[in-house]
Amino acid sequence: MAVKISIITINHNNASGLEKTMQSVFAQTYNKFEYIVIDGNSFDNSEQIIRNFENLVPSIQLKWISEPDNGIYNAMNKGVEMSTGDFLLFFE
Repeated sequence: MAVKISIITINHNNASGLEKTMQSVFAQTYNKFEYIVIDGNSFDNSEQIIRNFENLVPSIQLKWISEPDNGIYNAMNKGVEMSTGDFLLFFE
């Protein structure tokens, strides 16, 4: 049985870094993972970048939210709550 991984990215106003991270995640050959992006209600174009990756690779489940949070640990906890994987991996 394959292990399912939950990859969680926390972002706030770092659109260029988010795009690079998402490109890397979507380029992986192992596809038994879900990808969760927690955006802290960024005012740059982070949300549009996330939307550009929706349905890009059908085998990768992308879950995301963009809403205010109370800091990085609050955002990380939101990602944990959304995850369904056997293991969690955080990317910033």
